[in-house]
Amino acid sequence: MKILGIVTLVSPLGEYGGPTRVAINQLLALQQRGHQVVLAGTQRGFDGNVPTELDGVPARLFPARTILPGSGFAGLGSPELWRAVHRHAREFDVVHVHAARDLVTLPSALIAVLRGVPIVVQTHGMVDETNNPLAVPLDLALTRPVLHRARIVAYLTARERASLQVVAGGETRLEELPNGVPLQASARIAGPARVLYLARLAARKLPVAFVEAAARVAPAFPEATFALVGPDEGEGPAVRDAIAASGHGDRIRWEGPIGMSGTAERMRHATVYVLPSVDEPYPMSVLEAMSVGLPVIITDTCGLASFVTQHEAGLVTDGTVGSLEEALRTLLADPDRSAAMGARGRNAVRSERSMTAIAQRLEAFYS
Repeated sequence: MKILGIVTLVSPLGEYGGPTRVAINQLLALQQRGHQVVLAGTQRGFDGNVPTELDGVPARLFPARTILPGSGFAGLGSPELWRAVHRHAREFDVVHVHAARDLVTLPSALIAVLRGVPIVVQTHGMVDETNNPLAVPLDLALTRPVLHRARIVAYLTARERASLQVVAGGETRLEELPNGVPLQASARIAGPARVLYLARLAARKLPVAFVEAAARVAPAFPEATFALVGPDEGEGPAVRDAIAASGHGDRIRWEGPIGMSGTAERMRHATVYVLPSVDEPYPMSVLEAMSVGLPVIITDTCGLASFVTQHEAGLVTDGTVGSLEEALRTLLADPDRSAAMGARGRNAVRSERSMTAIAQRLEAFYS
């Protein structure tokens, strides 16, 4: 089959995060199974050196334009991409749209439908009920028509399914599709503890809480280090201030952003992965950490909380700094237990979240 994947944004800093990583993983797995694949979307930040492939997946990337100023990713659009989808959609058997409420993916999805090409829509927990005044007209004009016309709308969790039913307001074929990750080389966990936060520095992801918890446990574990890796999305100044106030600026550091291709390698240099986010639908970074054998610390509102608990692959907190501190103390005080959790998580990813299984599921969708 010929498969076109569409994403909102690709950048060297990996600032759009999980959905782009999911799309690349899916297309690479499908390509390895003999399908012809292309990834399309917008790009920014490449300074004229725009890639034509990503991790071996052919890519056609177009300039990201700000159509609605002040609305973040939702305000991005790309007339160049829309024209390309109109021109080339019929060259593909299916278009898989990694959709959000934005002016990149939703118009592209409708264009593909109008060109007579079947679409599969995957929303990654990004389309839910909202009273945002911008979302209401967007849903009427674009979101709802796309959900109605998709052959399949893929969801991650029961909560996302319920939200999609409300937003669609009518008949929509909903199918569960978990995220998967390629199995990576194991982390090098010997030596002093190295605690890693790898995510955008956004308010919902609570990077300041990570710094505060690290500062509380640092005196008890004088050889441990704590690193934040990711681009600033508003919390950078607060993170710097918290590090400065911690008294442990030599061991708590913000390293800045890293590209998607460097994520697995950076994780292999850690011993514990922490994502204190609240209401995180299905974070790819947690699966990636588990794939290299890291124990994870997440919150009970994370969509992977039950998966982590079921496989005893880490600790689930209630989202408070005190709970995060307790979880860190538990894992840092018992390296053997921590390593065992990481090993169980790696086995769980291998058996239940392999890209082979995901690719087979996608083939069933497309056919």
